[in-house]
Amino acid sequence: MSARGFLLAAPRSGSGKTTLALGLMRAFRQRGARVAAVKSGPDYIDSAFHAAATGRPSVNLDSWAMDETLIAGLAAATAEGAELLIAEASMGLFDGAPGASGRTGSSADLASALGLPVVLVLDVSGQAQTAAAIAKGCAEYDPRLTITGVILNKVASPRHALLTQTAIEALGLPIFGAVPREVKIALPERHLGLVQAADTDDLDAKIARLADFVAAHVDLDALRAAARSLQAGPARSDALKPPGQRIALARDAAFSFIYPHLLLAWRRAGAEIDFFSPLQDEAPPPGADICWLPGGYPELHAGRLSQARNFLDGLRGFAEKKPVHGECGGYMALGASLTDAAGIVHPMAGLLSVATSFFKRRMTLGYRRATLAADCALGPGGKILLGHEFHYASIENQGDDPPFALAADAYGGEPAAVGSRRGLVTGSFFHVIAEERQASS
Repeated sequence: MSARGFLLAAPRSGSGKTTLALGLMRAFRQRGARVAAVKSGPDYIDSAFHAAATGRPSVNLDSWAMDETLIAGLAAATAEGAELLIAEASMGLFDGAPGASGRTGSSADLASALGLPVVLVLDVSGQAQTAAAIAKGCAEYDPRLTITGVILNKVASPRHALLTQTAIEALGLPIFGAVPREVKIALPERHLGLVQAADTDDLDAKIARLADFVAAHVDLDALRAAARSLQAGPARSDALKPPGQRIALARDAAFSFIYPHLLLAWRRAGAEIDFFSPLQDEAPPPGADICWLPGGYPELHAGRLSQARNFLDGLRGFAEKKPVHGECGGYMALGASLTDAAGIVHPMAGLLSVATSFFKRRMTLGYRRATLAADCALGPGGKILLGHEFHYASIENQGDDPPFALAADAYGGEPAAVGSRRGLVTGSFFHVIAEERQASS
């Protein structure tokens, strides 16, 4: 593999990783480099921004749900033909969930698995020399990692930069840049984090301005020289077997999320993906073998979806003979009703009896290890899927359908019934990341 890379990480969330990562990706690209990107962890919004910045697909790499062979295979596939791979960390560098060594979901695990050096982003607002103590702690905490240098972010003045830089360089850690605070380059947010890439006005122009800003304050040559070749080893990319040969996949502003690595795995296995838009009142292509409604923001478009007669009638007809599966927002659309943020109840497809609400909001977040309760399009009963939940919608009425799966979190809790199934229709708030691979396989 010819690509060299690094992991851009920070001691905590909110340090400016995503802003800097996007700026760096585009800045290197504007210099003529072929840049690829990956995101650590289950965050499903940032990868679309990566793709906009680099012009190439980005994938999520998750050490809790993926073993090292899958991480290596997906990284290799993403970096194929690229010169530089930029991995964006999630949360703090060492933050993760309970798990075996190397399988906690932390960004440190990802850097270790791929042999990537870490570029540490330090938000130095409200401190100066104390930032050196934080950098030293990060550099010494995990012997698997190499902190190759630091980017100072939210610097208040040249004097502030000098005090901080001098203290950190005394540790032997180079400073790759000192980026001043600039609120004008921030990207818009919504209730699940950033507004999705497809919904961001003038995104390309925003990323170009961000790239110019970052390039003016970061030594790109030194940063690129610090990158290292990805660690070689056994690799695979089969995260999840295709649920059908021809997959009808909803894609529009209401159903905008499916992990890119799943599409990669399905296509590499020979499956075809047929996209359709429920918001454009399009029905699932009748020649498909399965219909998949991914997550997104159906609560923002509930009125329009409830009036999309061709979509709803086509979906119901499809479900009479072929499987339909919904994840998170797709699950909500398959239910009896969806209550929006204003408290208005909108009828949905009625293929499952669950009623969901965005009026009664409650954040649900975390990894899930789900065992299928019965045979379905995703596999036989008893098959184990690893994934994640992140939503603010709540269940107003579960209805009387049997569960889709029994799921446990990463903290040792007892498995609980999740989701719904009726006939050939299944759904849950759970987003599949990968199948659990048996040790003998």
